[in-house]
Amino acid sequence: MARVVVTGGSGKLGRAVVDELVEHGWDVVVFDRARPPAEKANAAATYIPIDLTDYGQVLDAFLGVQERYDHVDALVHLAAIPAPGIVPDHATFANNMNGSWNVYSAARRAGATTIVWASSETVLGLPFDEPPPYAPVDEEYPPRPNSTYSLVKALEERMAEQLCRWDPQLTMIGLRFSNVMEPADYGSFPSFDADPLTRKWNLWGYIDARDGAQAVRLGLVSDLTGAEVFVIANDDTVMSRSSASLMAEVFPGVELRHELGEHETLLGNAKAKRLLGFAPSHSWRDTVIA
Repeated sequence: MARVVVTGGSGKLGRAVVDELVEHGWDVVVFDRARPPAEKANAAATYIPIDLTDYGQVLDAFLGVQERYDHVDALVHLAAIPAPGIVPDHATFANNMNGSWNVYSAARRAGATTIVWASSETVLGLPFDEPPPYAPVDEEYPPRPNSTYSLVKALEERMAEQLCRWDPQLTMIGLRFSNVMEPADYGSFPSFDADPLTRKWNLWGYIDARDGAQAVRLGLVSDLTGAEVFVIANDDTVMSRSSASLMAEVFPGVELRHELGEHETLLGNAKAKRLLGFAPSHSWRDTVIA
């Protein structure tokens, strides 16, 4: 089996990724500060407690841990302070930027040539206090980071381009995940209808953790080369109202690139479908409305 390190594998998205990769035959090693609760830990994965801001620890762990594993083939990097406002801005930058550089550098030194990492929908211009240039938004316009957290994500995308320029054998796929949700979160979705402004900050988007995990797996097995970024969102929005009516009310002057389906995502995932074969299959509507 190919062996993959998943950083942040104890988090909401990380747990789904670990389960998805184990199910599809990967040997998974999780780098995280803490192991997930026993009932949520995948018994087939190897868990290594680690501080990703300590490069010595990171490099040592990528080169192998005695009696656990002796090499790594690929990296999935999900670990980070997950949003702005959790810690001071400089701490967010230092942790996320240095942690990413450490794992990319160590993975390359250990011989891994495939890296999939969590970029973010935030680089699209969230919280859209300035309206988006058009909708559905996609990967075609330059990043518009509006927070320290998002700035790091935008810098990671530029860093990936340069690392792949240095090493033509390297593939780095950045996944701009929308707001990650699990089935337990879906009960609150109908309440969003009362005020469309509640969720306008990300154009009413989301990604089911299981579909996010699918995108990670597809990135790992893709035959793409170099650096690529993809918006990863579900096909629908978090709202019961139509996407067209939401745009008309909240962003009336924004260009619509095509006629919208009733609940069509406004975070365009067409590139991921075209190049990765991404096919989200878990909608909140199946859980709450059916």
